[in-house]
Amino acid sequence: MARGLNHVYLMGALARDPELRYTPSGIAVADLTVAGEDNVMGNDGRARVLPWYHRVSILGQQAERFTDGNLKSGDPVLVEGSLEFRTWETPEGQKRSAVNVKAIRVEVAQYGTRAEPLVTDSVGGKRLTNALNEVVMIGNLTRDSELRYTPAGDAVTTISIAVNESWKDKTGNWQEKTHYVEVNLWRDLAEAAGELKKGDPVMVLGRLVNESWTDREGNKRSTTRVEGRRIEILARGPGTAGSTGTTPSANRQAGGYAPTRQPAAGSHAKPDIDNGLQDFPPEEDLPF
Repeated sequence: MARGLNHVYLMGALARDPELRYTPSGIAVADLTVAGEDNVMGNDGRARVLPWYHRVSILGQQAERFTDGNLKSGDPVLVEGSLEFRTWETPEGQKRSAVNVKAIRVEVAQYGTRAEPLVTDSVGGKRLTNALNEVVMIGNLTRDSELRYTPAGDAVTTISIAVNESWKDKTGNWQEKTHYVEVNLWRDLAEAAGELKKGDPVMVLGRLVNESWTDREGNKRSTTRVEGRRIEILARGPGTAGSTGTTPSANRQAGGYAPTRQPAAGSHAKPDIDNGLQDFPPEEDLPF
């Protein structure tokens, strides 16, 4: 497996006041909802603004520091962290999974020269204009890539990446956890990555996005995934360059930047990772 890389950088405003809770073992956890706006290129070649809201968790003393009353809705923050995959079972026995942001560093930012940095959504939440939303990942595909085309003819490829995380516990023993993240690639990048196979190592640069849908039982569901703007196909091991099963032309195409564009309406396949979050603003304020 490729040596994993899992970094997230967000610059946004607190959509609401931070919330503090404690785990059964007494560890402090602060839940922040960081919100901002991405400037992307639409299918019609016009620039568009897409709002985003991401849940960020902070642990320990830092969590208590950020919930002592000094931070409130609308304050700008810079978050450095990673994507964390978790699973659980509902009281009805249904399995659920989610991808959230686990912060390793949160800094309070200043508005500087921003003239009108905040936008208020329909439920009173705040989000930052000209925000930062960056994801960098290296991992291995958990299954073959899935290339399809929207009714408008745009190519879209969905890949699932596994990224390993290793750390020492309190007893000094090494622990390991695997995080699973879904990635969407569009147009030229989608076609270049359309023949990737399970196990292929890749690097993906992109932005974190939210998606929501209503299941067959009428329940609102939401998910977090990465929309890639660049993908690099890596070698499987030392001295095996080009052994990923893709053609050289595919490697050249996938190795370059492509404009980030707004997906066509209805073009997303039904996500299979449920965030389990029911307290986001209404859909008209989310980039779905």
